[in-house]
Amino acid sequence: MAFAFLTLRDLDVRRKRVLVREDLNVPMKDGAIMDYKRIDAALETLRYLADHQAKVIVVSHLGRPDGKPDPKFTLKPVANALSERLSIDVTFAADVVGPAAHDAIDAIDYGQIVLLENVRFEPGEERNDPAFARKLAELADIYVNDAFGTAHRAHASTEGVAHLLPCAAGFLMQAEIAALSKLVEHPEQPYVCAIGGAKVKDKVGVFTKLMEKVQAFCIGGGMANTFLAAQGVDVGKSLRDDDLSPATSILAAAAERGVSMLLPVDAVVSTAFDDDAGAHTVELADVGDAMILDIGPKTAQNYAHAIQNAKTVVFNGPMGVYEKPPYREGTRAIGEAMKTATEHGATTVVGGGDAAAAAEELGFAEYVTHVSTGGGATLEFLEGKALPGIVALEAAKAAAADART
Repeated sequence: MAFAFLTLRDLDVRRKRVLVREDLNVPMKDGAIMDYKRIDAALETLRYLADHQAKVIVVSHLGRPDGKPDPKFTLKPVANALSERLSIDVTFAADVVGPAAHDAIDAIDYGQIVLLENVRFEPGEERNDPAFARKLAELADIYVNDAFGTAHRAHASTEGVAHLLPCAAGFLMQAEIAALSKLVEHPEQPYVCAIGGAKVKDKVGVFTKLMEKVQAFCIGGGMANTFLAAQGVDVGKSLRDDDLSPATSILAAAAERGVSMLLPVDAVVSTAFDDDAGAHTVELADVGDAMILDIGPKTAQNYAHAIQNAKTVVFNGPMGVYEKPPYREGTRAIGEAMKTATEHGATTVVGGGDAAAAAEELGFAEYVTHVSTGGGATLEFLEGKALPGIVALEAAKAAAADART
């Protein structure tokens, strides 16, 4: 597809200092990395730049250190992980724009990589401070944004610096936008969205935008309880929104557009969230005082049928409390149906955040077309919102074109 921004192969990076914004915000425990997916997603861009003899300067955040150094959020373990996975030495700089960063960049040769310390140790990062953005820009000749997961943030390293250097999108950013654009622009029909999560109010924008293209929503998680309650169904002690008006409005809009809102007809319930031994399947009419913690087998079969016959599928949230064995079969069924759809030539995309975590945990991530690395960024893209990190790249390309005319 044609992009409104430059991509990495549009730039001559040989013997240039290239500042690369990656999203290396990986889960850590006692200094150990618990999940390497975001690191692995960055490797293609970093390897390309090193192979093309750029001096590669990587910038990322980790956690929420609130604009000041905190050893708990150091990126040093990530530098070690990058070295292992790239099979080349990755230098770690102990600051972001200070003497350690400048010395480390001066010391490496072209074709080598340095990872700067956590950019959120700097108070100017999240404020998108122009002075801090200039300090970042002074480190490099070219800027590459490969951090789709933070593209919805107007921070100095994601938005501000893009106005100060020639810039392009990295391979991960490019792949994310290509995959997600198919879901909101010209998706092949039939198009089905399996959507879960806790609250309807958090995904009103996603429903509203996707309803323009989707033929059916398969709804699970706590939000299914809210939709059921909006239709007058007693969901017992189940998690649901107190305010039913957003769900009522979405149901009305779907009816007007002829979009199917598939809801549970049975459920896996228990008397309490922690009572796994009490898990059992009931018809909706028999929920009583129990809690709904997963969709039931009849519901899973209905949803699987819709997904298996679709040409475009997006999975945007688990059907139940998949982290607990008694309540993961609904989400597993969605994954199996997506695998079948993929085998039949469908475009199948897993949204970021909890959806991606569920796909990895239950083993179907490898069988779909694309797994997004974004959380909030993916949601906002699907809602049709302009993401500051992407807008800045587009503006830079437009400005460069104007300068040539």
